[in-house]
Amino acid sequence: MSKVDFKELLDAGVHFGHLKRKWNPKMAPYIFMERSGIHIIDLHKTAAKLEQACAALEQIAKSGKKIMFVATKKQAKDIVAEKIKATNMPYITERWPGGMLTNFVTIRKAVRKMATIDKMVEDGTMNTLSKRERLQIQRQREKLERDLGSIADLTRLPSAIFVIDIKKEHIAIAEAKKLGIPTFALVDTNSDPTLVDFAIPGNDDASSSIDKIITIVAEAVTKGLSDRKKDKESSKELKEKAPKEAENESTKAKVTEEAEVISEEETKS
Repeated sequence: MSKVDFKELLDAGVHFGHLKRKWNPKMAPYIFMERSGIHIIDLHKTAAKLEQACAALEQIAKSGKKIMFVATKKQAKDIVAEKIKATNMPYITERWPGGMLTNFVTIRKAVRKMATIDKMVEDGTMNTLSKRERLQIQRQREKLERDLGSIADLTRLPSAIFVIDIKKEHIAIAEAKKLGIPTFALVDTNSDPTLVDFAIPGNDDASSSIDKIITIVAEAVTKGLSDRKKDKESSKELKEKAPKEAENESTKAKVTEEAEVISEEETKS
């Protein structure tokens, strides 16, 4: 992927951390200085960590695996929904259902429930129910769509999760760690970066900062998906080309063989 633009990170306010009294000492390696009681994050280190994370995410996407994005805080939910929806990756922006990863089978049942309700609407079964029953089912469908609609196509556990604010999404991080799923996160100065595999030091409160980081990450994922598509097309072309080349080689061999036979007959005569 291309180099992360330092000035873009600066303009987006990615360098603003929390008040000094709220800091987590484990973030010390990523803090550049203190200004007016607020910690300033070293954007050179942010850029390096972001490039490292994006390279890993790009490879995961290129391999055809899913990355789940988790951002339920107000400043991040709409940004993540907009940017990640375009990549066709699963995301959680309303609330983290306990057991989303560790009890994935049950979550899949809830997703299938949505499909069942949709089928009832399509085949007319809903019309045979009382008004009260229809209303209850519709409310249930709306709740399921709100909580799980973005993961409707997720048939197996994601291969990685990306989180905005690991303090708020600590349950998601804990579940992923328990299952050995790689964790990526935007980590502010009040959090412990050692809790995730790929920590990107940066402001996880300002919408401008979150938007900039998610935009760069989404671009890396899109690049991985694009490379995967190109590899598939190249592989398909090679497979289609192989039989033709084999046929040509066979024809050449046959012509050569016939030429040798004619040459031998001429020599004998």
